[in-house]
Amino acid sequence: MASTSPVRAVDTIYFGGDIVTVDDTRPTAEAVSVRDGRIAAVGDLREVLAQAGDGTRFVDLKGRALLPGFVDAHSHLSLIGFQAGAANLLPAPDGEVNDIPALQARLEAWKTTETGRRWDWIVGFGYDDAQMAGAQHPTRDDLDAVDTDRPVLVIHQSSHLGSVNSKALELLKYDADSEDPAGGVIRRRPGSREPNGVLEESALFHAWGHSAAGFGDEDRISLILLGQRAMASFGFTTAQDGRVMTAKDLEVLETVAGRRLFDIDVVVYPDVSLAAELKDAEVSVPEYRDRLRIGGVKLGLDGSPQGRTAWLTRPYLTQPDGESADYRGYPALTDAEVVAAVGDAYAKGRQVLAHTNGDAAIDQFLMAVRQATARHRPIDPRPVAIHAQTAREDQLDAMRELGIIPSFFSMHTFYWGDWYRDTVLGEERAARISPAASALRRNMIYTSHHDAPVALPSSAAILSSQVTRVTRSGHVLGEEQRVSALDAVKSTTIHAAHQYFEEAVKGSIAVGKLADLVILSANPLTVPAEEIKDIRVVETVKEGRTIHPEPIGRPR
Repeated sequence: MASTSPVRAVDTIYFGGDIVTVDDTRPTAEAVSVRDGRIAAVGDLREVLAQAGDGTRFVDLKGRALLPGFVDAHSHLSLIGFQAGAANLLPAPDGEVNDIPALQARLEAWKTTETGRRWDWIVGFGYDDAQMAGAQHPTRDDLDAVDTDRPVLVIHQSSHLGSVNSKALELLKYDADSEDPAGGVIRRRPGSREPNGVLEESALFHAWGHSAAGFGDEDRISLILLGQRAMASFGFTTAQDGRVMTAKDLEVLETVAGRRLFDIDVVVYPDVSLAAELKDAEVSVPEYRDRLRIGGVKLGLDGSPQGRTAWLTRPYLTQPDGESADYRGYPALTDAEVVAAVGDAYAKGRQVLAHTNGDAAIDQFLMAVRQATARHRPIDPRPVAIHAQTAREDQLDAMRELGIIPSFFSMHTFYWGDWYRDTVLGEERAARISPAASALRRNMIYTSHHDAPVALPSSAAILSSQVTRVTRSGHVLGEEQRVSALDAVKSTTIHAAHQYFEEAVKGSIAVGKLADLVILSANPLTVPAEEIKDIRVVETVKEGRTIHPEPIGRPR
């Protein structure tokens, strides 16, 4: 008689706390076991303990909560490290810069740091004119007070605006004779064509690229690893690099993967201009190579509502200096360019992510997807409308029809909700930003993201913002768009995994799936809504191995 080998004991068993599986067939469990990086069992404690052996590790949750590892629906991994390296110009509660003198002091202090001495440019990240005294951007004159010999760049928290000093303007060749670049604006001094230092969209991106031009490969790798550490510390086991612009940027990411330094999965979306240079077999592939893959292509169709560069169908409540009363923002690309880009992606079977904040930009994307769908009839393309801040009800109907997944930047309700209500959109339109409840009423899958480095990659903030929609001032912005804590959790676990075509292996705790897990200090489904924001990540586990708080970035 042939003998049968006994089943090998599991590696780890989790028990003793709330286990939120995000699996509708079994929402909760008493214990979970892991073997070879995958979930081996989910069930009653006695049943799971029967799989233990001499080498099994037991993890007592001690009343804390175990959830699937968070899946990042949209961010810019490479830039998270850049933010960490630059001077911190964030306002409260994430920083201390709420006026020009504080901004200048932060830059002066950063100049004396090791990084500040090494970088060619003086760089700060995260100021927000909405939170600055006088609601003002720093000008070239403000930054000249910091330094006149070195170029200075400060980047707005939205990453869509910024300001530079006179030395930087000289290097960029921006002067009174310069025309605004396509898809961008060089703001001018009142009554003059002389630049005042404030740059919008493509004009800023040009400066940003210059500021990093002197970085060597090892500098870039270090920044990516800083970004990875931040993501893991907030419980993310899958991250996105949501708009890789150059072949060099992609090469550095591939170097990190080749050195086996990624401890989380990273999905890259090159800009359409870069994607045109890549082979079809390299884009929209499901397989990771050393935890890195290219998920599709990215288009940027407009700017940011908080910076008043998003493209709207109705005028802004108030206009930036120098703009007329009917100012509605502006597009980044022409209709023909968007139709061509989306059509090419659909023809090649590439997933499309489109940055669409304003409802005019959403209309443009809907038009292009509708044409591409009619022409190519894809089976399951899963295009994504990134941010979709001002999506109207009729646009959600169209998204549902076309299979577009809205990925909301729900944290806007806290960071800029008051600014939207009072300055940008007015009460009616502001109450509808990130309309998650409207999407749910249509039985749509939606995701929610943090867009780091625009905001810190806080999983708790993603959840809290959807459940409470509380602004900085304590105002509830659009109570009717609140969702349940479970729906909020799904938006950054199982539904985010669906966005990546990975719902069969990620996003819930179920037998056979990857053991991507996070231990939280409390259960977001049971604590009072106002306490969700205070939940801490205790431990992050990727395929059965702890990657936070243990040091990460080491070879596997």
